[in-house]
Amino acid sequence: MKLREQPLLHRSRPATLAAAVRGALLYLPLASVILSMPVTAIAEQTTNQEFSIAPGNLDAALSQFSRQAGVSVAFNAKLLAGKSTLGLQGTFAPDEALNRLLAGSGLQAERQERGGYVLVETKSTGAINLDAMRVEDNSLGTITEQTKSYTPGTIASATRLVLTPRETPQTVTVITRQHMDDFNLTNINKVIEHTPGVTLSSEDHRYSYYARGYEIRNFQYDGIPTLAYSSINNIGETSSDMIQYDRVEVIKGASGLTTGAGAPGATLNFVRKKPTHDFSGHATIEAGRWDNYRTEWDVSGPLNESASVRGRVAAAFQDKQSFLDHAKEQTRAFYGVLEVDLSPQTLLTVGGNYDKRIPNGDMWGGIPMQDSHNNEINMPRSFNPAASWSYNEQFSHAFFAQIDHAFDNGWDGRLYYTFQRNAYNSKLGSIHFTPDADTGNVYLGSGEYRYKLRTQALEGYLRGPFELFGRTHELAIGASGYHNHLKGSSSNYTLLLVDNFWSWDGDIERPDWGGDSSSEDRINQRAYYASVRFSLTDDLAVILGGRVTNYIRGGDSNMRETGEVVPFAGITYDLNNNFSLYASYTKIFQPQSVRDESYGILDPDEGDSYEGGLKGEWFNGRLNASLAYFEIRQDNRAEYVGRDYERNYSIYRGVKAKSKGVELEVTGELAPGWNIQAGFTHQVIREDRTNEKLTTQQPENQFKVYTAYRLPGMLDKLTVGGGANYQGTTWNDSRDALGKTRQYRQEAFWLLNFMSKYQIADDFSVTLNVNNLLDKYYYTSYGYGGSHKYGEPRNMMLTTRWDF
Repeated sequence: MKLREQPLLHRSRPATLAAAVRGALLYLPLASVILSMPVTAIAEQTTNQEFSIAPGNLDAALSQFSRQAGVSVAFNAKLLAGKSTLGLQGTFAPDEALNRLLAGSGLQAERQERGGYVLVETKSTGAINLDAMRVEDNSLGTITEQTKSYTPGTIASATRLVLTPRETPQTVTVITRQHMDDFNLTNINKVIEHTPGVTLSSEDHRYSYYARGYEIRNFQYDGIPTLAYSSINNIGETSSDMIQYDRVEVIKGASGLTTGAGAPGATLNFVRKKPTHDFSGHATIEAGRWDNYRTEWDVSGPLNESASVRGRVAAAFQDKQSFLDHAKEQTRAFYGVLEVDLSPQTLLTVGGNYDKRIPNGDMWGGIPMQDSHNNEINMPRSFNPAASWSYNEQFSHAFFAQIDHAFDNGWDGRLYYTFQRNAYNSKLGSIHFTPDADTGNVYLGSGEYRYKLRTQALEGYLRGPFELFGRTHELAIGASGYHNHLKGSSSNYTLLLVDNFWSWDGDIERPDWGGDSSSEDRINQRAYYASVRFSLTDDLAVILGGRVTNYIRGGDSNMRETGEVVPFAGITYDLNNNFSLYASYTKIFQPQSVRDESYGILDPDEGDSYEGGLKGEWFNGRLNASLAYFEIRQDNRAEYVGRDYERNYSIYRGVKAKSKGVELEVTGELAPGWNIQAGFTHQVIREDRTNEKLTTQQPENQFKVYTAYRLPGMLDKLTVGGGANYQGTTWNDSRDALGKTRQYRQEAFWLLNFMSKYQIADDFSVTLNVNNLLDKYYYTSYGYGGSHKYGEPRNMMLTTRWDF
């Protein structure tokens, strides 16, 4: 039916800026909102019809419903404050469609005698009231679980303001729950492999992530920042199992506004799953190549009759061998969360998680590339230079608690506390050196290392609308702090003689290392921040913000940076209904712990980060795209010079450097049932003085695309999909077996993946995932220390899933 007029949304007047900042506690005047539609049109909508409504703000979704259904919906604007919806896709009668949109909102629709609907609060004593749950959604952005989408409705990780991807003046990539389920992304390393613009490097038994040429050292959990120690990689932060997370958000570029001190490449934000208001869950049994077995259980629902108390418990167990000889691994993950509605507007959440990785035969370094005569060594991919007893056990435990409150004037607030304990416990042994070409003799390096990191973080913020000069704007203000305490110990580094490199099978006696040296490090960061979005016109918005940080680091570093101001500025301009121009700027602030030739600590790396481009949105936000140009200027980038063997430390110097590049991303639904996530990145980093390329171990060009399509008609139980990864040429200058510097190169390569899912019944499905479909030989590191490490050969995983 063609509508004669577009429904209008009349909002109540928000509080003034001064009143909002004072506490966001004033009530707004009562205003009635009518989505006006012709009465004659109302009576005609009695049959099923197609609906396409994106997840997001509930009042905007109701406006879309009114237009598509041709009916009016009347409601009090105050009832919708802070509420959102999972959206709607498919064919329904208007009554059913509206009920689905309102699910979990604490509201119900009453049909009027003359047609149309009026929204009222749910009156049934046993009804589920999700007001508090909507507070949670509004604080973090749209929950992606059950949306069947590869793109989020809204995000809040970049600016603390809840915005759509198009409204955010920065590139934010999100790997949703649907993407993870389709491609069996069960750990963070798999998620990184699928994330456009991000690469994974495995130089030894540890993993590093890179974006825009910089290592990712900033980690957030539910938007709360913690710090990853780059000098002691993988103290549990890369052992995260995805059973506990709704999505992973990757904020590209510097994120000083929400993170504070940190690297300018990107920030990872892990958003945890939430309890559901109806009983639901799933269980899986999985089996794959190399005796890879996994099962996971996830159960959620109300714990009392009124559903004011809700809980969720999830667990995953995995036991797998490896394509490497005498290597295997076990992982364990547990997650629990409890929500309590203290009032219709106040929500208490407490929870915790446990992740543990237990490997054996864990590689420490790679496979030597030359023998003593400088001849190239060609060993099979299965060759493992590690001793069979070598292991690098990692675990992460966390407890978190938060209180969310929705005020009556549209403001909301959160107070969040988390305690996290990560640990690294290893007994490592691996062939590190060049084998003798004549005798086959080679040395195996070994050592015992233990590190424990305790992190405590506390953050509180308020966010909401205010009115200025006759227009409505948004403001977020907050304060945060975290404390990291790292303790470590290490044994004597010991060399063991291996008689024959060519027949090595990992069998060697573990030494008694003896000796023990300890280290300790503390980092404290305190910060205050604010961001405000001014809606200057209907098409033009400006975001201004800043963070004032006090950074103190104890131990040998003994550094203190106080009153460090990190500004942020962004602008978006809507060209039309589909396209927007945007630009943003922020400052870089990254304290460093490396030392120069005089054994002094390098000054903090500071500089500027710029980004600008074009963003697109189609199908009511179900498909998003962005084209970005970025430029990062560093004033004191740490570059490796050499090693002082007398004092046993690495020497660095600070240099001016510039990184620049472009990123193109497309994410969402191309057509009903057809999801895609794709991205192309070109980046290069050069030193200003010499114009020399830096970070050449990361590709200048990379492309990733993953897609899944549910077939139409009689084949609608079948979903087929796949993906492709392209990585450009990388290189590294390192010494060869004769001590001469040479360039090690890995040429550009493609990796192809395949997936297929069959929905046997409404609650039971089978999915097949095949990785490295063409069995491509490639390296996850090449040239580092004169060695290389192979990536995984072709492998597959069959997953049976029962939803209930």
